[in-house]
Amino acid sequence: MADPLLFNPHTYDPAHFDPETRRLLRATVDWFEARGKRKLIEDYRTRAWLGDFLAFAAGEGLFATFLTPASEAGTQQDKRWDTARIAALNEIFGFYGLDYWYAWQVTVLGLGPVWQSDNSAARARAAELLDQGEVFAFGLSEKAHGADIYSTDMLLEPDGEGGFRARGSKYYIGNGNAAGLVSVFSRRTDVEGPDGYVFFAADSRHPAYHVVQNVVDSSKYVSEFRLEDYPVGPEDVLHTGRAAFDAALNTVNVGKFNLCTASIGICEHAMYEAVTHAQNRILYGRPVTAFPHVRRELADAYVRLVGMKLFSDRAVDYFRSAGPDDRRYLLFNPMTKMKVTTEGEKVIDLLWDVIAAKGFEKDTYFAQAAVEIRGLPKLEGTVHVNLALILKFMRNHLLNPAEYAPVPTRLDAADDDFLFRQGPARGLGSVRFHDWRPAFDAYAHLPNVARFREQAEALCEFVATAAPDEEQSRDLDLLLAVGQLFALVVHGQLILEQAGMTSPDEDVLDELFAVLVRDFSAHAVELHGKDSATAQQQRWALDAVRRSVVDEARSARVWKRVEALSGAYAMTP
Repeated sequence: MADPLLFNPHTYDPAHFDPETRRLLRATVDWFEARGKRKLIEDYRTRAWLGDFLAFAAGEGLFATFLTPASEAGTQQDKRWDTARIAALNEIFGFYGLDYWYAWQVTVLGLGPVWQSDNSAARARAAELLDQGEVFAFGLSEKAHGADIYSTDMLLEPDGEGGFRARGSKYYIGNGNAAGLVSVFSRRTDVEGPDGYVFFAADSRHPAYHVVQNVVDSSKYVSEFRLEDYPVGPEDVLHTGRAAFDAALNTVNVGKFNLCTASIGICEHAMYEAVTHAQNRILYGRPVTAFPHVRRELADAYVRLVGMKLFSDRAVDYFRSAGPDDRRYLLFNPMTKMKVTTEGEKVIDLLWDVIAAKGFEKDTYFAQAAVEIRGLPKLEGTVHVNLALILKFMRNHLLNPAEYAPVPTRLDAADDDFLFRQGPARGLGSVRFHDWRPAFDAYAHLPNVARFREQAEALCEFVATAAPDEEQSRDLDLLLAVGQLFALVVHGQLILEQAGMTSPDEDVLDELFAVLVRDFSAHAVELHGKDSATAQQQRWALDAVRRSVVDEARSARVWKRVEALSGAYAMTP
C-alpha cells in the first residue's frame, strides 16, 4: 500500500506542479528506475563519475529549467528559480543516491554568486552554460582555513591592464574537475580589509586552472584545485568588497536549504528496505516485527520522517515568501539544515538497529544511506554553527511576536527572485516572527501536543527569567544545549502549521509529538548536567522534564501504517 506521506516512485505523480515540472520530475524518476538498482549500486561502489546522469540531465534541460532565474530565461517561460520544485528534485536525488544530488547541489552553490551579480555578461554566460548542460562549482573553502572567508589565501594581483592574475588554491570544491564556471572567492593584494574581497568566475578547462585531486573516495568529485597566474578580466568579476562577502553568505543561505529534502529522500528509500526486510525475516519462529522494541524503533523512525517532511514543506513557504520586510526564513533555513538532517541521522540509526547486519550488505541501498546520511549535517556549516545561528532569534521568536499576514502554501509557478537580492548578511537580532502559539492551539486536543506545549511555555519562562548571563554566553557548550531546546519548539511549530494545511493522520501527529516530548526532556537533562549551569537553571531543567502520554491503541494504529510499508516499494533490479 502506498503511504500518502512518503515518496513512492511507483505511484509518484506531482500533479500540484505545472506540466513541464511534472514531466521533468517524472522523467528523472523514470531514468533512475530504468537504470536499476544493480547499476546504481555498482556506480556507487566503483566511484564512477556521473557522466551518464549529467548527459540525461543535459538532454532534458533539467538543470537549465530548474536553475535559471526568470530574468535570464528570455522567452522560455518554464525556466525559473522555484524553491518548491527544487525541493522536490532534491528528494528524488536523495532517494536514489547522494552522489547525484551533490553534483546538482554544488551547481546551485556555484550559481549563487552569479545570479546575485550585476555583471550581465557573466549572467548571460552562466545561462548559456546551463543550456549546454554544464555543471558549476563554488570556490570558497581552502585547505588551511576551511570556509573562513576572512582568511582566504586566493590572491589577486593587479596586472596593470585593468585585470588581475589569480594565484592560490581551493579545497573541498565539488564539480571542480568539470565545472564550466567556478565562482571563486579571493582578495586583492593591493587593498587591505573587506574592500579587497573579490568573487570572480573561472573556467576549469583553462590551462592556468589545475585540478590537484579528488579529496574524497567517492563518485562525488570534491576537488582541490590550484590557479597559477590565472587571468581575471573585468568581465569575470562578479562582486567586489563587502558585496563579495555578502554574496558568499547569501549563497550558502540558498544552498543549505537543499540539505533537508535530500536527507528525506535518503530516509524514505532506506525505510522501505528496512521495513520490508524486518517484516519478512523470521527469528525464533516469528517475524522480527513481532518484537515490541522493533515496533517502537520502526514507528519512531516513521514519525520522525513524517516530521521532517512536514517541517521542510512548510519552511518552503517562508523561503518563497521572504522579502526585505519578512526575513523569517533566516531562522527556518538553518533549522532545515541542522534539525532536519540530524533527524535523518536518527531515522537511519533506528532502522539500522532493527535490520542490523543487513545494513552492511553490498546489494542494499541502505549500505550507502548509512554512510551518506552522515554528510548532510556537516555540509554548509556544521550543526554547531547553525545552532549558534538560530540562538540569535530565540528571544524575539519566543517572547516578542509581531503581526504578519498569513503565509499560504507556495506551490505556484513563481520565480523566487528575492533569494538573489537578500542584501547585507547582518541584522539578525532584529528579525521578528509571528506568534508560535496558534499552531499549537489548533491541535491542543492531541495529548502529546498539549504536553509538548507545556515544555515550550517552560522554555519561554527560562528565556525570561534564567537565560544565560554575559559570562555564560561565552560558554558555547551550554548555549548549544539551550539551542537544541529552542530548535524543538520551532520544529514543532512548523510541523503543526503544515499539518493544519494538509490534515495528516492525527494518530501519526500525536505519536510524533510523543517522541518530541522525550527529546525535549533529554535535552533538558543535558542542560542540567552542564558544568556552568546555575542552580536556578538546573532546577528549571528538571522541572521541564515530562513523560509522553501513552496510548496503546493509537500506537497500534500507527504501527499498522508502518507495517503496510513492507513490500510497498522495491527499486527496479
